[in-house]
Amino acid sequence: MTDTDRDGNGGTGGPPGAGEPGGRPLLLGVRHHGPGSARTVRAALDAVRPSVVLIEGPPEADALIPLAADEGMRPPVALLAHAVDEPGRSAFWPLAEFSPEWVAVRWALEHDVPARFIDLPATHTLAWRAADDHGDDQADDRTGGRDPGDRPGTASPDVRGDPLAALAAAAGHDDPERWWEDVIEHRGPGEGDVLAPFTALEEAMTALRETDDGEEEVGQDDGEEEVGQEGGEVGGERGAADVRDLVREAHMRLQVRAARREFAQGVAVVCGAWHVPALRRDATAAADRALVKGLPRTKVEMTWVPWTHRRLSRAGGYGAGIESPGWYGHLFAAVDRPVERWLTKVAGLLREEDRVVSPAHVIEAARLAEALAVIRGRPLPGLSETTEAVRAVMCDGSDVPLALVHDRLVVGDVLGEVPAGAPAVPLQRDLTRIQRRLRLKPEPAERELELDLRKETDAGRSRLLHRLRLLGVRWGEPAASRSTGTFRETWRLRWEPELSVRVAEAGVWGTTVLSAATARAEADAVTTQGLAEVTALAERCLLAELPDALSPVMRILADRAALDTDVGHLAQALPALVRSLRYGDVRGTDTGALAEVAAGLAERVFVGLPAACAALDADAAEEMRGHVDAVHTAMGLLGDAPAPGRGDLWLRWRAVLRTLSARDAVSGIVRGRAVRLLLDDGELAPDEAARLMGLVLSPGTAPADAAAWIEGFVGGGSGGGMLLLHDDRLLALVDAWLTGVPADAFTDVLPLLCRTFSAFEPGVRRSLGELVRRGPEARGSVTTAGSGVPGFATGLDTERADAVLPVVRLLLGGAESPAPEENDLVGADT
Repeated sequence: MTDTDRDGNGGTGGPPGAGEPGGRPLLLGVRHHGPGSARTVRAALDAVRPSVVLIEGPPEADALIPLAADEGMRPPVALLAHAVDEPGRSAFWPLAEFSPEWVAVRWALEHDVPARFIDLPATHTLAWRAADDHGDDQADDRTGGRDPGDRPGTASPDVRGDPLAALAAAAGHDDPERWWEDVIEHRGPGEGDVLAPFTALEEAMTALRETDDGEEEVGQDDGEEEVGQEGGEVGGERGAADVRDLVREAHMRLQVRAARREFAQGVAVVCGAWHVPALRRDATAAADRALVKGLPRTKVEMTWVPWTHRRLSRAGGYGAGIESPGWYGHLFAAVDRPVERWLTKVAGLLREEDRVVSPAHVIEAARLAEALAVIRGRPLPGLSETTEAVRAVMCDGSDVPLALVHDRLVVGDVLGEVPAGAPAVPLQRDLTRIQRRLRLKPEPAERELELDLRKETDAGRSRLLHRLRLLGVRWGEPAASRSTGTFRETWRLRWEPELSVRVAEAGVWGTTVLSAATARAEADAVTTQGLAEVTALAERCLLAELPDALSPVMRILADRAALDTDVGHLAQALPALVRSLRYGDVRGTDTGALAEVAAGLAERVFVGLPAACAALDADAAEEMRGHVDAVHTAMGLLGDAPAPGRGDLWLRWRAVLRTLSARDAVSGIVRGRAVRLLLDDGELAPDEAARLMGLVLSPGTAPADAAAWIEGFVGGGSGGGMLLLHDDRLLALVDAWLTGVPADAFTDVLPLLCRTFSAFEPGVRRSLGELVRRGPEARGSVTTAGSGVPGFATGLDTERADAVLPVVRLLLGGAESPAPEENDLVGADT
């Protein structure tokens, strides 16, 4: 073994140097996403002026580095690597404006100095992820985001698992974040030797790694041990994360050696502080090459994607995240008086939320934060001091407005931007073009979007969002609309960085949003098993306006419907088809084939439903009641228009309900529901409904069956409580039956009755209890005049109704009320 093999032109051993000609490389150990580290890195690079800057990150991204100087690039951004054959297998390397790696990249571009990434290539890290059965090393794959305080490991959780906590504990601090802020983040620029922090941090990390029982000298025997495709053992028993760290560090040492041979005027390395002792290690090039030999590989593509502060936070699930990206961004950007400037931001936010905050509040909060820092022996007020000052002075001790400050400022919703020239899959380019045309900008904050489908722009937005949902890109989620018309849609939009991966995944279906959604719908129709799922897919095709996909989906739907004999499946499928028919009216879609299939399904439901409702247990009967409700709603949407060649479906459905209500073999809960639906539609007179209830609640009926009938009639959140409240005859029947239930059967029907009546609104339950307490003699009939119950009478009081019409019109957004004589409540169009 020669000296050159170990050191000379290739080694990285020896004490820290300044990157001078012939000297050792300048190793700048940092905390990822640390503003103090970022400022110190910039000062060190200005002082040393190296010939090349090496940065911890995937080497495949070297070609993307020049884009960091583009005017369209706005951090936070992330390097995205995904497997070509499986785009869902991906990894991110996030970078914020205050990330030391980003500062190093920008410094190199500004000074025309080469910059290179030297971590293990993504082609290996993604192949490792594919071999990982449990995905436990997801954060390890995101090498660019590894934090010295967030290292996974199994050897020593106190050191390897969280080095910052160990260093803070050694310094007598119980809060690693506060200790790091005091030592690094609150250091002002130009305070002492610019390289001193790196030297001290390297010494500390070296000591920590020496105390790690799992740390052994690896690769000193001419590289006899290798890492194969299964990530084999290296240097004794180690966890998979430790093995991969050793391989990564070996690869970085090889890259540093290569750079020193190429650039004689000095090499600077920016990497996680934990790796610095390993890069300084006096290892042989042969041993390092042996460690990286035979690694698994996969073909990858890389690009820049926008990132968000929220995804940088640990709350967002990012393993190497920080707790307060908004606060760190402020510390990095504030040129002076960071506390005062921060409190001014907080005051501005609270004033926007209509809280009374004056300049005097800002002054007092700044004084309180300074006093807290002095009492606690801190060089400057940190986030904890400013937060406590804001709570006491600006929030009156309340945590409610403080939560808003934390969400909007401490974490924040900053969304980065990438230039149009960044590499992207064709589908992403088409999506970006459509977003610009429709003026639908991706935003990290959740917002509500109201669409009027009669407007071309809003209709285009609806098509886009529905097509993306088909592709699994859930940028928007449908929400309940304030309007019941089919020409209105409401969406909740929120763009997450991971959606860029979903777009890359969907790129296998086509190069445009339209072609990809069409191909995905056709493929889903073939693979979907259930009839209800196919009908839901047909509905989504109509919403997304995919005529080329709708035809094959409808063929498959017709075939499945013809073969499916389960009435429950047919009843589940029918509502989606009927909804789709309504959408066709406003979207101009030809739904003739859909109407034919819907009518066929309805006819089969009519024929098979009575038999399917017989001899059901309690759970099956409850499920069947839901099917009856769904079919009834669907028939109501279809209206009274006769189906082509099939007569009046609505009349036929009413006949089915009458059959269900009269058959003793049908489950009680279904019979009760059928009677209730007929009563609500005016197809059954109240006297007849009372007669049927009286028959069911007679002594000849089993108590459990009678209780099930009552649940079907008044339960299920269908307003049954109000029906009992306003019809004294029905209430009296239930009351008399309940008081006559034998003691031995009462405990059997009590749970069912409790479930039925607990679904009523609290006010309805109170009113029913009051009526029952009065007794049948005292309460009289609440539906007759003179009953003594205010607000109820036999007829309509038009004079009292006229008094509220102006308010109703105002609430509904109508014009001013017309003259009183025109305000006929019965004919008023409200």
